This record gives sequence, structure tokens and C-alpha cells, in this order.
Amino acid sequence: MSVLETAKVENLARIVEESTRSTKEGVKYFIEPAPGTLARAKNKRHHIIFGRRGSGKSSLLAKVTADLTVNRSPIAYVDLEEFKGHSYPDVLLSVLIKTLSEFKAWMDTAAIHPSNRSSFWNKLFGASPSKKGFPRAKTAEISAELGAMIKELTTVLFAADDAKVQTTRKGETAVELQTALTAGGKIPVASIESNLKSSEKATQSTQTQQEYTSRKIEILHRNIMRYKSLFQSMTELADGPAFLLLDDLYHIRKADQAEVIDYLHRIAKGLNLWIKVGTIRHRSRWYTYSDPPRGMKLGDDAEEIDLDVTLEKYDLTKRFLLRILEQFARESNLKLDDFLTDGARDRLVLASGGVARDFLTIFRRAIDVARERLARGDSARGEKIGAEDVNKAAGEFDKFKREDFSRDAGKDEEKKLLEIFEKLSDFCSTEAKANCFLIDKDYNEADVENVPDLVDLKFLHHVRSRVTVRERVNRLYDAYMLDLSQYTGERARRNFEIVEFWGQNAEDALRKSRFIFAERPRS
Repeated sequence: MSVLETAKVENLARIVEESTRSTKEGVKYFIEPAPGTLARAKNKRHHIIFGRRGSGKSSLLAKVTADLTVNRSPIAYVDLEEFKGHSYPDVLLSVLIKTLSEFKAWMDTAAIHPSNRSSFWNKLFGASPSKKGFPRAKTAEISAELGAMIKELTTVLFAADDAKVQTTRKGETAVELQTALTAGGKIPVASIESNLKSSEKATQSTQTQQEYTSRKIEILHRNIMRYKSLFQSMTELADGPAFLLLDDLYHIRKADQAEVIDYLHRIAKGLNLWIKVGTIRHRSRWYTYSDPPRGMKLGDDAEEIDLDVTLEKYDLTKRFLLRILEQFARESNLKLDDFLTDGARDRLVLASGGVARDFLTIFRRAIDVARERLARGDSARGEKIGAEDVNKAAGEFDKFKREDFSRDAGKDEEKKLLEIFEKLSDFCSTEAKANCFLIDKDYNEADVENVPDLVDLKFLHHVRSRVTVRERVNRLYDAYMLDLSQYTGERARRNFEIVEFWGQNAEDALRKSRFIFAERPRS
């Protein structure tokens, strides 16, 4: 029986599948993509944490939440995906309500739970705090204040909807009365009745919405000092910092992102309250140069933490990803050599583009692909997971990547980005005849301006920053790779080169003029 059919590999498959989503229980598996990343994320400094989908932003924030909770530091974790599609200022009100609710929940549990309640602490956080719980009376007082603020904000959030319903009803009554009077006078009204009613509703609804939008913004501005005072009391009670973690900023409307960050930053300014924001770099707007400026400016207000371990640092990325898999294998009493060939390891790294979740998801699919191959009696490629098994698993994974692409790009940008991607794919297939292409660093035309977006959306991967080409003196190029799922299934295309940009001859592998997709005109 192949090792892939054993209970050990079945257990490994289960652990890997469960780990592909960030959970409180999964914190114990957290591995830093680079030394010092976790320590920085817990510093008393505002941070914006960048990373593609699946790169570990949520896992890092979950680990920060666990560690700081054990340290008795007040903390709130807010998943911004919950507010996808909300408009401003309702999105800010919703985020603020969720923030205060999370802090209240923390104050009602972790702040006061005795350290010797090991079952509570170990189950959720893997360790017990060394500090004693907060004074219950003062904690209850702050919790009650949080509760009152949450109730007020909830009333404000829904006030406009209630008012619009009432206004619409009044409008309908007025129109019905006008129609009845007009009909009684025997004046033809059939052609205007519908338009009259629609106009009445639309006008009053718009006026009501504008009125309440303005009122909500005024309430938010007026109450900012109350919120600052509350957080001041909280940090004084904790005798240390408090932390607000905002995950997946890119899920809320780009036009509103800086506004939301700006308001929360104004609350935190001058206090021992620190904001950590997780997002995708080119899908986000964390700062705008308006009058006055909005948001948090990198370098001044906040620092960045970049979680994108990319194929550009291939050896480092490979070690990081294999460390994750080795950890799961050990828990199942296995070694990588038991079930994975050397070629499959490199192919998994390529297929994932350096994204940890994709690496694990494709590996999990590769187990099933290899099992199906062996069940057909095809053992010519061995009884371990091989490179071709990974190729097929990556091809099957493509539909899920496209779903993420559609969701993250949005209707307005999806068509344009797909057109650019198809142009790049055609170039690689017909001209470069390889999975890599080059773009002149000094070329800034419209046909390449969205390449960074395609990298963030994982359809392209950046593999080298400073490539020279023999026939192009004094020019530097960026090298990119098409995602593996786009050009390989069960077997690679004929006459299609998979460039080994990570091997011993990596420099020469990319220095080919046929790989150049775009460059400035030669003089």
C-alpha cells in the first residue's frame, strides 16, 4: 500500500485543510514569514500590514490577538469584510460599533478572568497570563459605558432608514389625496399619476437621506472626544497599551477606506491606543492628499509590514513554505521525504507564488490527484506526490483563483484587468514561448500600469527586480511569471519553457530579448 493511502497521510490532509483558514485554534501553527515580524506587529506603533490573499495577514493578527490577550492588553479584532458594500458614513458607524463591541467583550471576559482558569486560557490562547485580572468594579464601569455608546451608535445608524419609511408613507398619503381630488374634478390623470407618485417618493427620500447623512457625520465629529476619554480610561486601567486590529481593509469601498482609517486614527492620536490594518496593497487607499489629508500616512503616522514572501526571494520563500508543511507532517508522524518528491516541492512553491494558503491548498489537492493516479495503476511516476501531480492540482485550483479575482477586482475593474492579463498570456504563449516576461523599469505606459494589481490578485508573480538583457545596454527590467495554473494542467504545453529563474543559471535564464513585453523606444 502506498504511503499516500495510510491513516497518517489522511490525518495530514485533514490538518492541512483545516489550517487553510485563520482560526483561533490555528494560532498554534503560526510561523513567521521573516524573523521579527510578530514582534513588530505587537509594537506600540500604528502599522499597515500588506499581503496578498492567503499570505498570512489574518493569521498574524490572530496570533497578535492571542499573545496580547494573554498579556492582559485590551484588544479588539474587527473583520472589515462584514461591512462590504456599506456606504459612508454608515460603514464608519458599523466599524465603530463593532470596535466598541469587541472591546466590551474583551473587558467582560479576558480582562477579569483569573489566571488560574487554565482551561479558558489554554483553549483559546494556548497560555495563561502572568498578570492578575483587572479590578472588577472599574472594569464593569467601563464596560457599561461601552454598552451605552454602542446603543447610541446603533440608534444613529438605523435612524435614516426609519425616517425614510415614515417620510415615504407621508408622501404616499399626500399623493393619494391629490390624485383623489384631481379625479373628482374629472381631469384626466392616468398619464401623470405614476410619475407624480414616483417623483414625490424620490424627492423626499433623497432629502431625508441627505439630512440624516449630514446628521450622522456631525454626531461622529461631536463624540470623538468622548471616545478618546473612554480609551484613555481603558489604557489607564490596563496600565499599558490597547490595540485595534482591522483586518481586510480592501473589502470596504476604496473611496471610504481612508475616511474610516482617519477617524479611528484621530481617536488614537495622543493615546496609548495602536491601530494595525491588514490589507492588499494595490486594492487599498489608506491615505489621501485631500484638504485636509485623510487617513494614515506611511512613514509619518504608521509603518508598513510586508508579508509578501515572493518568488523573487525563492530560497527564503521555499524554506518558509516547507517549514509550514513540515510542522503539519510532524504532527502526523511523517517526514516530507515520505510522500513528496524534490521536484514536487519546487513545483508547489511555483504554483503557490509564495502564498502560504495557496501552497497548502494545492498540496491538499495534489494528495487526491496522486491517489487517483495510483488507483488507475499508474505508478510509473512513483508512489509519492510528483511535479505532474502538482501541475494538475494547480490547474484545478484555477477556478477558485478566478472567483477571488472577480470578487476582489470588482465589476468596474475586472474587465480591464482581464484584458491586460489575456494580452500578457498571449504574449507568453506566442512570442516568449515561456512562462516569464520582462518589462522595462522606465516604461510607464497604460498597457502595464495594472501589472501590480495582477500581482496582488495572484495572476502574476514578481520574480526578479533587476534583469539585464545582452542586446539592451544600460537598461534594467522587472521579470514576472504567469501563475502556474494558467499554463499547465496534466502536462506543460509543447515548446513552452518553464524558466528556472531560481536555479544556478538564474540570471542567464531570464536574459532573453524574446521575453521583453514592453520597453521604452530605443534611441
